[in-house]
Amino acid sequence: MDALRLEWAGGAPRLRANEAMARQGLVTTVSSRAGTAAVVGWVGSARDRAAGARGLLDSGMQGNATPVPAGDYAAVLVYRDRILLTRDEQARIPLFFRESGGRVNAVSTSVRCLGSVTELNPRYFCRYLTGNVAQPHSDLTPFAGVHRVLGGEVVELSHTGQMRSRTRRRVRRATDPPEPAADGPGLDEAAQELRLALENAVGRRMGTTTACHVSGGTDSTSVALLAARLLATERGGTGEDLVLLAGRFSRGELAAERSYLDIAMEEICRLTPAARPVIVDADDVADFDDFRHHAGDADEPHAHAFRAPFWARLHAAAAELGCDTLLTGCGADPIADANPFHLHRLARTGQLRQMAEQARAWAAGSERGVRDIVRSYVVQPAVPLAAERITALLRGGTVLGGLGTFNRPRWLRSGFARAHGYRDAGIAESRFVFGRKPERSLYDAANYVAAPDLLSWQRARRDGFFLSHPFLDPEVVATMSRLPAAVTFRPGRPKAVLREAMADLLPAPIRGRAVKVPFNDLYSRGLRRHGDALIALCRSARHPLIADMFDVETLCRAVREAQLGLGDSYSWDRVNRSLALVAWLERLDRHSGAPGAAVSVTAGS
Repeated sequence: MDALRLEWAGGAPRLRANEAMARQGLVTTVSSRAGTAAVVGWVGSARDRAAGARGLLDSGMQGNATPVPAGDYAAVLVYRDRILLTRDEQARIPLFFRESGGRVNAVSTSVRCLGSVTELNPRYFCRYLTGNVAQPHSDLTPFAGVHRVLGGEVVELSHTGQMRSRTRRRVRRATDPPEPAADGPGLDEAAQELRLALENAVGRRMGTTTACHVSGGTDSTSVALLAARLLATERGGTGEDLVLLAGRFSRGELAAERSYLDIAMEEICRLTPAARPVIVDADDVADFDDFRHHAGDADEPHAHAFRAPFWARLHAAAAELGCDTLLTGCGADPIADANPFHLHRLARTGQLRQMAEQARAWAAGSERGVRDIVRSYVVQPAVPLAAERITALLRGGTVLGGLGTFNRPRWLRSGFARAHGYRDAGIAESRFVFGRKPERSLYDAANYVAAPDLLSWQRARRDGFFLSHPFLDPEVVATMSRLPAAVTFRPGRPKAVLREAMADLLPAPIRGRAVKVPFNDLYSRGLRRHGDALIALCRSARHPLIADMFDVETLCRAVREAQLGLGDSYSWDRVNRSLALVAWLERLDRHSGAPGAAVSVTAGS
């Protein structure tokens, strides 16, 4: 989606913004004597986007030492003597540039608009197929010569487009090592810190009309309750501008969530009686509905396109009510819970007795075996590729057997993988996921795996809003990452700090629940309904890269095995990712790189 575009005409930069998105407030443009800024999303506060854009324009004048402001944005800043391209550290909104010979000749939020369908980058597809974490963190894009502005990066260009520098900045150090347990805060103090950070994160994301996902779980209910409390107290409203958005199931496994959903809605409406509950009946929705559209029309291959039908139905309901922001509970699982990779820190620092004791506590609290805990959080982070190969040998027998996060899927041709760096991509992915200190890498990885933002981006012009995720706010991440494991880990009580932080607002049944029903029923229903069509899609695919990349019949067998319930979440993710790539490549040549209706922000001299 082409929200803004920078090109050069007669040697001078010409910056244009999408006219429809500018009217919706999704793109904000400001000018001063110093220059002009076009910002997609928001900086600082979603309620005052113009002030945030002006602040970003001013901060760009202060040099490379200035940290990147918080927010959800991508921006182009055109000054008299230079041009800056930048994104916030969480990198929700994309920004790309096309470069040749050290000179940038175009910038856009749409990679399709900059790329050529005849000049694809096979290394990107190997990186994409290794897993679902580091891809939006990587400079690689599907098209040769097109690069991604990374999260927290500032790209400086001359006025004629010559590349000057690429600098990474941070909002704050969100992964400082935890304090020693003896000196660290207790549970009460930690809960107060998290409550304040989460309230600030929700407040920054509140718009004129705010929608909140509400599922009946601890995470989404906490966000919605804080939004309601903010409206009822600090902003003095009754809640007319709060929409409570939920999908309801009356049959299958997910029907068990209905009672919790009703409790959550009742409590939120008690705080803000005028809030508008919007309950969307989702019994007829299944994963992979209209898969060719959701996967094929994405700007990049969209690994979570199989789940798009459910989210799209909810987003359409919020769009009809004129919401300009939508808050989710995404990210709370890795951010607000105890960090299991603390066990790896104990092992590598020689504290083996403490590691063994805590591993037994983790096992008892999560109803898993001690060996499984140690293998997942101590052994695998140390030697991830070797551990996965051993697991694959032990679990062999089917296409999906032993297929983990980094193993090469059997349907990916070995010649293609060798030629285009699949092994190097797997190493890069494992380093990103685990790093030298996995207990720190967890927070960086969570930022890219937790939220299905490509769907939000793809639908933004139609819906009029972007998704926003308070649990992934830098302040929230920094707060949780500073806490020692002795505070955050309570056997049998996940997210103990969050539950304590929300004790005065969360209803007792939701505060006390430890398990939430997963969406496996939606996934299995989708494979039963669309499995044959997905196999037909693979067999009828005509893009030449698909045959070079995949053994199609082996991929089809993997789909059949997933239909039968074989494999696990890791192997299903690999199938979903490959199917999305097939659909994306098949529709690639149907999209034009021409921009939509645009309004000029700067004119060439």
